[in-house]
Amino acid sequence: MHTIHILGLGAGDLLQLPLGVYRTLKEADPLYLRTADHPVVEELETEGLRYESFDAIYEKHDDFAPVYREIAETLIAHAENGAIYYAVPGHPLVAEQTVQFLIEAEKQGRCELSIAGGQSFLDAIFGALRIDPIEGFQLVDGTGLDSDRLNMTEHLLIAQVYDQFSASEVKLSLMEKYPDDYPVTIVTAAGASSERLRTVPLHELDRSAEIDNLTTVYVPPATEQTQRLKEWQTFRNIIAKLRSPEGCPWDREQTHESLRPYLLEEAHELLQAIEEEDDEAIAEELGDVLLQVFLHAQIGQDNGYFQLEDVLQAISDKMIRRHPHVFADVEVASADEVVDNWQAIKRQEKPAGESLLDGQDRFSSSLMTSYNYQKKAAKAGFTWKDADGAWAKFEEELQEFKDEVAKGSKDKQLDEFGDLLFTLVNIARFYGLSPEQAMVQANRKFRTRFSHVERRAQEGGRTFSDYTLDQLDGFWNEAKAGHGEDEDHETR
Repeated sequence: MHTIHILGLGAGDLLQLPLGVYRTLKEADPLYLRTADHPVVEELETEGLRYESFDAIYEKHDDFAPVYREIAETLIAHAENGAIYYAVPGHPLVAEQTVQFLIEAEKQGRCELSIAGGQSFLDAIFGALRIDPIEGFQLVDGTGLDSDRLNMTEHLLIAQVYDQFSASEVKLSLMEKYPDDYPVTIVTAAGASSERLRTVPLHELDRSAEIDNLTTVYVPPATEQTQRLKEWQTFRNIIAKLRSPEGCPWDREQTHESLRPYLLEEAHELLQAIEEEDDEAIAEELGDVLLQVFLHAQIGQDNGYFQLEDVLQAISDKMIRRHPHVFADVEVASADEVVDNWQAIKRQEKPAGESLLDGQDRFSSSLMTSYNYQKKAAKAGFTWKDADGAWAKFEEELQEFKDEVAKGSKDKQLDEFGDLLFTLVNIARFYGLSPEQAMVQANRKFRTRFSHVERRAQEGGRTFSDYTLDQLDGFWNEAKAGHGEDEDHETR
């Protein structure tokens, strides 16, 4: 095993090349180049530079990763026969994946490396753009750009933007966060005599003719808050501002307890949007639910008990822990097995209480509490074998309620009516129905139909009380036939 000497060709022309690297290149034998498409190579060819490039490997693959991997493996194989020299654009340790593969192989004992610097393109870029890196910057690979990792408040430099296709991929990724008309600068051959800078709207990035292997795309920091509305931190800052002494008096007064009804309301509005299959409304209502989450997290932070990071850590840890078939080596054959594993892990995390019903109460909904109670009891075997038993119990409770209505006290009537509702929830359980969702739909249906009755009454030019019950019932039947639902849907 012999040494692979890695050299950097710099970011521009021959004048930028360090003298030591220049002399080594002149004497290097054998010399391999990742690509011959570089100004230094063109100039050194006139001085008789001899080399072998790996440009042909690019034609063999549809993605860059296998290209770089093959180049690294080829170099390692060549080094078995003697010391070799390998030259790459820029600096070997800045945005050069083939060198990273070689470093990985060195750690495994498969090769020995000697790395000599060349001028990084970063120095030339900073000079061309007149920016100070101490302000904060990100250097990312354009061939694998992930918009989730971008910090919009920092200078963003995108390397490996070789052509119109890669520029198009970068544009689409950036447009997931930045406005379509956000200014970006295309920097070509920074620091060289042929240096070119051109600022264009983001949506025109891939239409520029000035894109080649010496191109870097620069995205300036988004200084205006309105430009960063797709960033989580922006929303968090907005909530923090609302809760600050300089913020909103109403938001400052809120507590976990005072916000409870709003969370319920927003959750039900989201369910309605899902029921209506309205994607635009779903996105809006999800935002309203998210607002409640962030408000509660900010209250926790303001009180010094927890903050958003604790919320994220808790739920992320739970998802990883309860999905061992995804994040560990557990195998499952079906969704049912997933549920069984989930419940088993949950039982390990939360020791059983004194009663099977412990933890099943839902403050927000007596219907859901009833449903959870009966579901837990049924799992323990305390249930009828089929729905016929539940129906018989319903008939029994209905008669008992009627008897109390005829001769009983209000307390007794209330008690029997509760039993009647309880049996209805049990019937819903037998048929796999959510009593809570059923009630949501019933309320929505009533509102829709009653709104139609109100509109029809107004069309007659009279007050609501001027109509007879039969007339109003006629309007109701119109709505029931579908007219009210259609009209109400059109107004939403």
